[in-house]
Amino acid sequence: MPTFKSINLFHRLFWPVLALLVCAVMWYFTLSRGDTELVRAEQVVQREAAALAEAYEQYITRSVGQMDQITMQLKHSAEHADSPHLLERLKRDGMFTDEAFVAVSIIGADGVLRSSTQDNPTAINLASTGFFIDHRNNISSALRIGAVPPELSLRHDALLFTRRLDTSSDEFAGVVLMAVNARYFTGFVGADTLGARGMVAMAARDGGLRVEQRGDGAARVPSAAVSLLPVDDALWSADRGVRLAPAQGEGAFSDGVARVLAWRHSSAYPLVALVGLGRDDALAAVHQSSRDGRATAMLSSVLLFVLAVLASVLAARAAARMREQEEVRSAYRTATESANDGFYMVAAVRDRHGIILDFEIVDCNERGAFFYGMPRTDLLGRRLSHIDRGRFGDDLVGTYREAMENGFYEDDRRMPTDNRLNIRWGHRRLVRVGNGLAVTLQDVSERKAHEAELERLANEDSLTGLRNRHWFLGYIEAAIALARTDEVEFAVLFIDLDDFKHVNDTQGHAVGDQLLKAVARRLGALLRPGDHVVRFGGDEFIVLLAPTGGDLQIAAVAGRIVDALSAPFSIADDVQVVGASIGISVFPRDGGDAGTLIKHSDIAMYAGKSEGKGQFRFFDPALSATIKTRARLKHGLLAAISEDQFLLYYQPRVDTHTGELVSMEALLRWRHPLLGMVAPGDFIPLAEQSGLILPIGAMVIDKACAQLAAWRAAGHAPVPVSINVSPSQFQRGGVRQQLEDALQRHRVAPDLLEVEITESAMIGDQDAIVAELAAIRALGIKLHIDDFGTGYSSLSQLQRLKMDVLKVDRAFTAALGTSREGKVFFRAIVSMAHALGMAVVAEGVETAAQLKILQQLGCNEVQGYFVARPMPADDIAPLLTRRYLFATPALVPELVVPAQP
Repeated sequence: MPTFKSINLFHRLFWPVLALLVCAVMWYFTLSRGDTELVRAEQVVQREAAALAEAYEQYITRSVGQMDQITMQLKHSAEHADSPHLLERLKRDGMFTDEAFVAVSIIGADGVLRSSTQDNPTAINLASTGFFIDHRNNISSALRIGAVPPELSLRHDALLFTRRLDTSSDEFAGVVLMAVNARYFTGFVGADTLGARGMVAMAARDGGLRVEQRGDGAARVPSAAVSLLPVDDALWSADRGVRLAPAQGEGAFSDGVARVLAWRHSSAYPLVALVGLGRDDALAAVHQSSRDGRATAMLSSVLLFVLAVLASVLAARAAARMREQEEVRSAYRTATESANDGFYMVAAVRDRHGIILDFEIVDCNERGAFFYGMPRTDLLGRRLSHIDRGRFGDDLVGTYREAMENGFYEDDRRMPTDNRLNIRWGHRRLVRVGNGLAVTLQDVSERKAHEAELERLANEDSLTGLRNRHWFLGYIEAAIALARTDEVEFAVLFIDLDDFKHVNDTQGHAVGDQLLKAVARRLGALLRPGDHVVRFGGDEFIVLLAPTGGDLQIAAVAGRIVDALSAPFSIADDVQVVGASIGISVFPRDGGDAGTLIKHSDIAMYAGKSEGKGQFRFFDPALSATIKTRARLKHGLLAAISEDQFLLYYQPRVDTHTGELVSMEALLRWRHPLLGMVAPGDFIPLAEQSGLILPIGAMVIDKACAQLAAWRAAGHAPVPVSINVSPSQFQRGGVRQQLEDALQRHRVAPDLLEVEITESAMIGDQDAIVAELAAIRALGIKLHIDDFGTGYSSLSQLQRLKMDVLKVDRAFTAALGTSREGKVFFRAIVSMAHALGMAVVAEGVETAAQLKILQQLGCNEVQGYFVARPMPADDIAPLLTRRYLFATPALVPELVVPAQP
């Protein structure tokens, strides 16, 4: 058996030797690959140069062929044309406009230009030029290619194409001359193809003409002395070829750049096409790749050497750790035994096909055994399927199998209710280790209990103990999904307590809280176990009935709730009476989502409350239009105030016996620009709710005083006008100041203004009410109790407030003549008012019979449609002059003023 010392030496030497071998192989392949790629790249460059030379030769042959054909056509036209300005005419027709044509001219037999495409041709004689002499002395009409002579004063980067002109008897008639931009013959490739130091050239086989273009795009026709091309007869002797032109020495380019040179002779003309590609440019990528490869090999060698040293050190340490493993296991066991978490090592039990059948506990700490409620010695060696039978079920083995497949599993698990277990909630963490799992079980029972308590507090109303809005908004979404799947209905009952604010204001919030608790208990007692009651907020509750047996069953439940909540509540040794208004929406008929169902039930509730409290109502789509109309009116109130859309109508009040006009009541009307006349019952409640009744009330006071002043200015003797002051105005205070300011502003006597307040305006701080009323009376203004009999006034309260006039509500007037009790009640009111020194006004007088009874009962004044309807201020003026609305002081009067619409 090898000793620890020999194993340590082997691992120390193994890694450095392996690193050296790997470095040697790596450098061999790096250098070999560099040489191979260099040879391959040179071959590619040569093929590319040869291909470019072949393409360039075809381009030159085709381009020169075009010049040959053009000059032949010009020769024919010049020899047979009568016009001396042939070329000028051809240019006007669109020929020779391309920038490639530097100049096209026809030279006469004497050497003078006859016609030219140049705008201002120079008057020169070309008889002494080489091309002219050559054509004159040779009868051949072949195309001649050459450089531009200096006599022409043309661009130096142009080629000259000339052809002899003959007479009909073959005598010399002149020369056709065409100068073409040299770049036309070299521009078939760009700088991207040639590279920065590449070039193309076209040369005559006799070496007399050369056109060159470098990679920078500049084309020129150099002389032999300044040409880049190497002096090499092989270029002209062989039809084609490729060779390396060195940077220096024989066969080198004059600029000292090494190039791969390829050439090819034209098949039709004595021209040679040459292409030179810069060798360093073409092989730059290969050289860079070779340098990168060597750098990579060097870096890899260094890294391998470092890794080999580290591996040697780690191998030595690993050998040392082998001796410490048993000590570590022992230390781990000691640590886990004192931990609060349970630790388990379980091994997978497989069949002969490798399928996991079960798990066996091979190790655990004492804490882990305690969780199972058994000693550690009894737990070791047992299988999960045996110890968990009847506790966890088969899903525990399935969870362990999932952890083996995925390598990790973690969750919070509620433990079964088993008296043998010592844990309620456990956080499990399973990690695969070889053929087993390392399991950690942490007791999180206290944390889970805390989380459950937080959830309860989040979803429970702290006052009533009912579920709250947060819980309901989450629950109703699940209820909608379940109802949609099962295709059943459920109902949402939106409950609002009637007059709860009055209880809070008069009895205090403590009593209000006790009342809400009592309401919650009473609601809970009315519902089925599957139904839910929720405190939605304030004095609003929601009941969710699921499932329902149709509208009849829903209505029956809603009726029971209304009846139950209308019964008195015994709170703090006192009896409190409230009612409930209920709006009902049904899923899916009235909405398919929580927001719509709640909104529609709320709309139905407010619709029912506006028609009379203490009732339930199902949602009707028409209610939405009503709510929108109310919202539209509420929004329009601001514009009505700022744009002065309000006006006052006046209803006369007359002496019961004589019919004399003694006073008028100012009634507010709203002339809406789109809706026309809006009834007071439609906008006054909105003004009360929004607080706009305060500026509206101040406006009414001002308008009434202004109208009194206007009647007086017109010569009429006005009678007092009574105005209604809302409870909000009266409780807010400042009414006396508004009245005083308006009277002074319009210079109206105080006795022409009367104030009507309802009984509900007198609820509150009695001392403040008495003080405010006394201040108003001190101005000389009379005070009326309006709609008497509908509020909470007592005899002692009326006596204390010292009111001047008592206006009896129309409900008592309507009862006159219909029952004996009606007359008795009215007589009692008249007697009480007279005893307190108050005049009595009967409202709502609509028949002659009612007027006759009121005369008999001693009522002082009457007001109603039988006397006169409310009318505009302009219609009141005649009545101020006439004064008496009855023809004679009879018991059954004849109405003088026709009823107004």
